[in-house]
Amino acid sequence: MEENPVMKIYLMRHGETEYNRVGRLQGQSDIPLNEFGIQLAEKTAEGLKDVHFDAVFSSPLQRALETARIVTGSRKVEVETDERLKEIHFGLGEGARFDEAKRDEAHPVHDFFCRPGCYVPMGEAESFDRVRERGKCFLEEKIFPLEAGLAAEGRESGNVLIVAHGAFNRCILNRIAGIPDSEFWKINLPNCAVSILSLEGGVLRILEESRIYYETPVNGRP
Repeated sequence: MEENPVMKIYLMRHGETEYNRVGRLQGQSDIPLNEFGIQLAEKTAEGLKDVHFDAVFSSPLQRALETARIVTGSRKVEVETDERLKEIHFGLGEGARFDEAKRDEAHPVHDFFCRPGCYVPMGEAESFDRVRERGKCFLEEKIFPLEAGLAAEGRESGNVLIVAHGAFNRCILNRIAGIPDSEFWKINLPNCAVSILSLEGGVLRILEESRIYYETPVNGRP
């Protein structure tokens, strides 16, 4: 019986920003990398220098896009942005300080931090289900066909880089791992953490969670 080709997906979180450093929610606010975040991306690029990427996708938010471009480096592959890879939208909660939201039970993002299984978004904010749905649509439209392409080309393997965000990536990883929303923060996901997934026969599996290519992990959980 002929085996399916294996697609490896390198699902990466962006480098550090000033909002990360001081503990503020970014959501879809377009915050750039800080100097340290650039250094983390450069160290990750060095760690992944021998990986050939058949395709690279990124959230269009500049902290992710800049990270993707640094990691891609001189590879002859275009960084394709996709709106569906954006971070979860927090509405009025964007810019909130983590510590203040955790202390105040009436804060619109208190449950997001302290009781994620009970989190109900307010106003324009997104639910976990909404983020999972756009993540699913992205994978089905952009990634799954790449696996089929490997088979058509007679190749045994391929690699894809996806650079996105902390909450977005957890929505993907938690769904694959069967982690409920009540344990949303179970996976520690520092800046520039790379989770390696396999896609084989249309089935996603987690091969490795949150590998970092620098010494001390930063901003793994809020």
